[in-house]
Amino acid sequence: MNKRAMTIEDMSNLERVSDVQFHPDGNDYVYIKTSINDADSYNSHLYASSVVEREHRQWTFGDVLDHTPRFSPDGKQLVFLSNRSGTNQLWMIPTTGGEPQQLTFLKYGAGTPLWSPDGKTLLFSAHVLPDTHVYNEGELSPEAKKEERERKQKEPLRITRLKHKSDSRGWHDETVSQLLLYTIDTREVTRLTEGSQDALAPAWHPDGTKVSFAMNKHGDGEQLSDIFIMNLADKSLEQATSGDGLFSLPGWSPDGSLFSYAGHQKGFAGSTQTEIYIKTSQGTNVITKAYDMQFPDSMISDWNSSAGNPGYVWKDNQNVITTASRYGKTGLFSLSVDGELTVLYEENAHVFEYSYHRKSDTFIVGISQPTDPSNLFLLETGDKAHPLTQLNATILDEVELAQPITHSFTADDGWTIEGWLLKPFGFQEDHSYPLILEVHGGPHAMYGYAFFHELQVLAGKGYAVLYTNPRGSYGYGQTFVDAVRGDYGGNDYTDLLSAVDQTVDAYGWIDADNIGVTGGSYGGFMTNWIVSHTNRFKAAVTQRSISNWLSFYGVSDIGYFFTKWEIGAHLLEDPEKLWNHSPLKYAKNVETPLLILHGEQDLRCPIEQGEQWFQTLKHLGKETEFVRFPNANHELSRSGPPALRKKRLKEIVNWFESYIPVQSKVIEHG
Repeated sequence: MNKRAMTIEDMSNLERVSDVQFHPDGNDYVYIKTSINDADSYNSHLYASSVVEREHRQWTFGDVLDHTPRFSPDGKQLVFLSNRSGTNQLWMIPTTGGEPQQLTFLKYGAGTPLWSPDGKTLLFSAHVLPDTHVYNEGELSPEAKKEERERKQKEPLRITRLKHKSDSRGWHDETVSQLLLYTIDTREVTRLTEGSQDALAPAWHPDGTKVSFAMNKHGDGEQLSDIFIMNLADKSLEQATSGDGLFSLPGWSPDGSLFSYAGHQKGFAGSTQTEIYIKTSQGTNVITKAYDMQFPDSMISDWNSSAGNPGYVWKDNQNVITTASRYGKTGLFSLSVDGELTVLYEENAHVFEYSYHRKSDTFIVGISQPTDPSNLFLLETGDKAHPLTQLNATILDEVELAQPITHSFTADDGWTIEGWLLKPFGFQEDHSYPLILEVHGGPHAMYGYAFFHELQVLAGKGYAVLYTNPRGSYGYGQTFVDAVRGDYGGNDYTDLLSAVDQTVDAYGWIDADNIGVTGGSYGGFMTNWIVSHTNRFKAAVTQRSISNWLSFYGVSDIGYFFTKWEIGAHLLEDPEKLWNHSPLKYAKNVETPLLILHGEQDLRCPIEQGEQWFQTLKHLGKETEFVRFPNANHELSRSGPPALRKKRLKEIVNWFESYIPVQSKVIEHG
């Protein structure tokens, strides 16, 4: 059967899995399947299956987002989060069947639930008003929520904190994230933590007498987070970390004798690789310190998130399990408390989440590969991964997806840069094809062996696609990831040009006169930098980009610390350095036709960055257009409204087809 190319519209029919959870019996499991519905939104539903029978049963239905399922210790109940009442609340369903029952009715919703070891209570975080009593009531109906939203739009917003907005949450209100307990029998909600700081990432002690969590008690805007342990008997707090780092994900070994957490002491600011710490009566051991790796997962994709990835879990009293990223792969590993690393699974793939059953020593892993968007696999120690699901089988039978060709490029200063090339759909060796360079965001992230819809769409349109991990990327050690700090537009820029030049030299079928470039976030900054420093590219598309670090400092939700961390300058201390690294300074040099794409609700790289860039280029008479996406934040390409995600891809394709049309030309050999 002749296969077709992957298209933009295929997005509507692709599904993804997440939040896989073993039943306590080690045989059954549940997971979430997410798809796009006809109302330009997403549906996420609970599914159940067995590692033996492999029959998949849908448990929940409707135009809802169900997610984050957790089995009770006895396996008789399943609690999960759902927006079916209008706000994310806790719901519970018997594992023998029946209708879901709503547990919480909180005004601002509820967060990830954790069963107590005895199965009598649920620990979770929720946004509440500071220092007020919390009752299990107050949830607003969809109509009341709309009225309140309209009322707030007519009122001024008073801001008193440096950290007052975030791209995922929007403009912060007066609420803070606190830890609550829900008692199953009485249906009562009890508040555990107090104050005006967010309490996050809670965990239970195995005997149920203590909980741990992460909190920043240092002050407004301080990039610090510590681990605290609360004794539930009297709510007394013990600080478990040093107060000089970013720490989260606390936990205990199964017998409660060892305490663990993840994070770092900001030795390289925001580029510092995450470590795993084990705290004993003798002191604290960094069990990852012998391995120059990023724990847990830093793969970038437009399809699977790692929302269900637990980061790390205790395998037994002497070992923890974690994902880690290196050389374009995210695998599954075991680390002993003495720091011995064992590879459990590491293929040319992205392990984006997993669930572990201790008694059977078995894993269910969510895996994505360049030609397989999202599936679950059974993994037993010492064995290969066996498929449990076959999502997207119909589409995958119809389309021809490009297999990446792995390359190592040599940078100007001799460093090795890894990258991948996708051949165009319908490739013929004796024809020439244009090339598109894709630049990832971050910059502390990693391209690799994961499905990427955007890249496959471009290959399906007849373009060769090159994507690389220039210095600043995760996956190649601390020195490599730190090398971009203070040097944005320096060696990272020449890394990319070297990769392009060496790719053109290696493949005679690439049309060296027809090359385009695109990228988002840091990749958008780099696209702007590239077109303002070279005329090598025929067309460019910059997405959710940065053009001016001076204004970025004051408008981005992270600008007040990110510019110091990454550019190496504070607005009030060295504005000249910020300006020297700003593409806007070099706008007069731009000769490449440039399309600017930006979400109007982006608080990470706010739309004024795109506005300044467009206004300046247009004033200079440059060839440019500006497309604004309403109701879209920084996550447009990954989780934005499906219709806008498709329109974004159409804009990219149309721009490149206008300036770099795919013309099947036979290569003439002189």
